[in-house]
Amino acid sequence: MISNLPQLAIAGLASLVLTTGCASSVTLNHYTLSSQAIRDRGGPQPEAFAQSVGLGPVTLPDMVDRPQLVLRTSEHRVILAGSHRWAGPLKTEFARVLADNLVHLLSTRAIFSYPQHGAEHADVRVSVNVQHFESVLGKTATIDAIWTVRLVDGTQRTDRASVQEAVSDGSYDALVAAHSRALLTISQNIASTIRGGTAATPRH
Repeated sequence: MISNLPQLAIAGLASLVLTTGCASSVTLNHYTLSSQAIRDRGGPQPEAFAQSVGLGPVTLPDMVDRPQLVLRTSEHRVILAGSHRWAGPLKTEFARVLADNLVHLLSTRAIFSYPQHGAEHADVRVSVNVQHFESVLGKTATIDAIWTVRLVDGTQRTDRASVQEAVSDGSYDALVAAHSRALLTISQNIASTIRGGTAATPRH
């Protein structure tokens, strides 16, 4: 019985090595949101916006602002897609693509993302609070956001939009693409608020 202990120890070690090897072989997939405004540049270009825009802060629910994609499976249940992750912090990804969209929708390069230098002193300041960023694999991608546009004279306007995009298939690529389209619609609404909020403001 005693002489079998070394073999048992070796067998246990081999099993541990195999298990560790299997665990370390899991492939991580990384995803990024993309600016869809660039894809829509075939039509007439919008009039250039003459004022600078400071974007931020942009906030998301803590539940989804994590490395893994968060999938809703029922009304009361979500799961983490362990091997499917955002390439960077979701809040940073969201703000980056929103800024890119606004550059094209407003035809201006004067978009400064908080805390970038110039954001706090811009002519127009935009804060965005994302209420819901929900993912249902193979079905829908939903973004619900509230934003406030503040002008230099202290006036402000708050708007809200809830956008749901259908996912074309059961892949994670299709899910992220649907979120990018939903973010474009949110961006278009924010651009409309910016233009509408400044249209009646006299220029000095």
